[in-house]
Amino acid sequence: MKHKSIHHTFQDPASRREFLVASSATLAGAALAAQGGGATGGETPPKLALHGGAKTIQQSAKLGPRWGEPERQYLEAVLGQDTLFYWKGPQTTGFIESFRQLTPLKYVMTCSSGTAALHIAVAAAGIGPGDEVITSPITDIGTVIGVIFQQGVPVFADLGAGTYNLEPAEVERRITPRTKAIIAVHLCGNPCDLTALKALAEKHGLILIEDAAQAWGAKHRGKPVGTFGHIACWSLQNSKHITCGDGGVVASNDERFGPFLQRFGDKGYDRVTGGLCELFATNYRMTEEQAAIARAQLGRLEGIVAKRARLGSLLTEHLQGVPGVLPHQVHPEDRCGYWFYFMRLRLDAFSCDRSTFVKALAAEGVEASAGYISVPLHRNPVFQKHAFFAGRWPIKELGLTAMDYTKWETPEAESILKTGVKITVQEGMSEEHVLGVAKGIRKVARYFAN
Repeated sequence: MKHKSIHHTFQDPASRREFLVASSATLAGAALAAQGGGATGGETPPKLALHGGAKTIQQSAKLGPRWGEPERQYLEAVLGQDTLFYWKGPQTTGFIESFRQLTPLKYVMTCSSGTAALHIAVAAAGIGPGDEVITSPITDIGTVIGVIFQQGVPVFADLGAGTYNLEPAEVERRITPRTKAIIAVHLCGNPCDLTALKALAEKHGLILIEDAAQAWGAKHRGKPVGTFGHIACWSLQNSKHITCGDGGVVASNDERFGPFLQRFGDKGYDRVTGGLCELFATNYRMTEEQAAIARAQLGRLEGIVAKRARLGSLLTEHLQGVPGVLPHQVHPEDRCGYWFYFMRLRLDAFSCDRSTFVKALAAEGVEASAGYISVPLHRNPVFQKHAFFAGRWPIKELGLTAMDYTKWETPEAESILKTGVKITVQEGMSEEHVLGVAKGIRKVARYFAN
């Protein structure tokens, strides 16, 4: 099924309205000069560190210890327990109680990873052979592994040019009679437009699942992400805001799905009422040791996310008005947790390619890298070959889906990955350091400006 895009790509001079609105001020050189950048008249841009000039940021920002005495105390308590099993274990119970204080959800299941959490969610949602699930093409493959294992069909909708999240109009365009759910990925910790996606789900009778793996502590219109969808999932993998090395959480307030979360994470066993297995599931249980560390980490969460949100907003503020640069777009009523900061380059505004731009940033002391994942998920060989199960895709062979990922197009997502630059923002940074990051970006943009 080949779908023609209704958008222009980001590089197009007639690019999407979202970008034009967000960056209209970038055409004013005076705005850039007011921030300490931007040449005027015949002024020569300062020499880049890449070419032997002075480095903008002299010292890198170090992330402090991520665990310590609180984690030690809970782990020592584990050694005094007579069980390390999750069910009614004191650490798992304590973690769930603390989690509910931050994100008020009735049914909470701890599990082995964010991928496991998402698999539990789609299984509890009843995704079955041929059911379509609309989601983002820019995400970790863990978002869709559970969909494929349940014999569902991931359907990739295009994204907002500056939010990098699902574009509601694109989601609605992808809805068919086979569509059963939407997985909203809060990429980088930036909340999706949950108000619009929830309305779409209600309009079409769909299940809304939130992938908040990167969005611990994020808020949509002042409310915690995870409280809008029917089911929500988080990751506790080592790179996330808080961690127990590997782990996850899946939770819900919906009585249709919530009671099944524990069972789909525990081989189908109903630990509440007992009895025989009535559904088929795998083992995704979390250990008490992991729960102990995660429990302590929850106490650090608000400080981590509040700091990152403030620093990310500061960086955006000081990148406004830089020609050719699109800062990370976050709704003013939302809180983004900035798992990382993502900006885009309008490459026709510069005399260099993205790789050179990023090398110049690194030389200035800015922690930056080109892009995020290398290609949208459906461009990976396993999707292009439809080779999910021993090189085969049974539901396609049985005629339960006509999906052909070789013909699937998400042009804005493609453009985001070709023009995006990943910038590190973390709680060990000071505001002064982030101002230095902004200064370094402005310096490089000014040097290579056409």
